[in-house]
Formats: sequence, structure tokens, C-alpha cells
Amino acid sequence: MNELILFIGFIFGTIIGSFLNVCIYRLPRQESIVSPCSHCPHCGAPIHFYDNIPLVSFILLRGRCRACKAPISLRYPLVELLMGVFSAALLLHYGISFFYLIYFAFFASLTVVSFIDLSHRLIPDVISLPGILVGLAVSWFHPHMSFKDSLIGVLVGGGTLYLVASGYHLLTKREGIGGGDIKLLAMIGAFIGWRGVLFTILCSSFIGAVVGLALILASSEADSKYAVPFGPFLSLGAVIYTFWGKALINWYWGFLQGIGV
Repeated sequence: MNELILFIGFIFGTIIGSFLNVCIYRLPRQESIVSPCSHCPHCGAPIHFYDNIPLVSFILLRGRCRACKAPISLRYPLVELLMGVFSAALLLHYGISFFYLIYFAFFASLTVVSFIDLSHRLIPDVISLPGILVGLAVSWFHPHMSFKDSLIGVLVGGGTLYLVASGYHLLTKREGIGGGDIKLLAMIGAFIGWRGVLFTILCSSFIGAVVGLALILASSEADSKYAVPFGPFLSLGAVIYTFWGKALINWYWGFLQGIGV
């Protein structure tokens, strides 16, 4: 693909990432994402357009508010960079197409969910529930996934985590998996189907277990009840499946056949 198109796609992604930062900050606080205009969370000073250029403004301001000099969270440039990379990668994967826009919106939703969950241990229904309906609607036009696959993905995604959460609560009398994770995996199933859900569960569980164990070992105060939000790992599993899931599955089956399993 033409490098100029990829560059424009990257810039587009960073601009959307800047808006997603507003969503990440305001949705958990139940504030409007439309008004008021962007402002410093520390002093409330409005952020002028020349201080709101994705990535560039953070560098020029040296990571500090122009008005009060309070530090700007690294989350802001990270989200902008992440969405820029996602946009360029999806352009390479889907080209300039309807599915580029759909899966870019899907990845944007996963990004917002992940950063909110990391900060607040919360996954807003305002993202996951409409996302389920959008994913089901898109499946009618998807050349490689039927509406049936999408619907089963919703049921398997939401149903699997619901059973796991219910079993965990029955055995421990504590909540292990929240309702937000259940609805998030249902949304993921709507976009990538039941096969993608199974891959996402296995991949996210493995990565989450490794990261969780590392955090427990690294924290002097951690114990077996150390809380690790699961939403970011589900999101990561869905992203991996979108780009490489089928290739990884084919490799795995080939590996099993090669060793005679």
C-alpha cells in the first residue's frame, strides 16, 4: 500500500485517539463527551487547539499543562499512538474499505474499555451493549462470517464467562469476573464469531495468568486475591485474533499433526 495512505491513516488514528482520551476520562465520571471543551483535569484551564495536536503537543509541552505545569498522563500520547498504529495496521489488513472502518471502530471501543478498566475496574455498558448490536448487524455483510457465527459468538462469549463467574462465586463466595467482562466478551463474539471467542478466551487467560503472576511476585503486599482487570486481556486477545488468529490456529493444528496427536 502507498506509504502516503498509511501515513494519512496513522494521522487519522491519532486524531481519533485524542477523542478517545476524552471518552476514557469522562465516561467513568458520567460526564458528557461533547461539552465542555477539552480542559486540564488539574486546573480546569481550557486546552487550545495548538496544545491539542496528537503526539506533537505532548512533546512540545514536555508532558505538562501550559497553564498550571501539572504533569500530563502518559496515557494521552499512548492512546493516540496506539490508535495510529491500529489504523495503519488495519489499512494493511483490509485496505480502504467498509471493514477497515468497522474494525477500526471495534478497536477504538476495545481501547476505551481497556484503559477505563485499568483505571476504574469498570467496563461501561454504553460501549459493550451497543457494540453487540453493531457486531451482529455487520455480520450480515461480512464475507467470511455469517450472522449465525456472530450470534453464536455472542452466546458463547457471554455464556462462557457467565458460567465461569457463577462457578467461581459459588466456590469462593467472591466475585471473580464482573458483569462488564461478560458483556465485553459477548461484544467481541459479535465482531469475530465463536471461533474468535474461543481463541480470545484461551489467549487472554494465558497472557492474564502470566501478567498476574508477575505482578503478584513483584508486589510485596500482593496475595492470592490480587485484582487484575481482565478487560484489557480480552481486548488484546481479540486484536491478536483479528490479525493473526487464523494463521496461529492453522500453525497449532499443523504442529499437533506433526507430533502425531
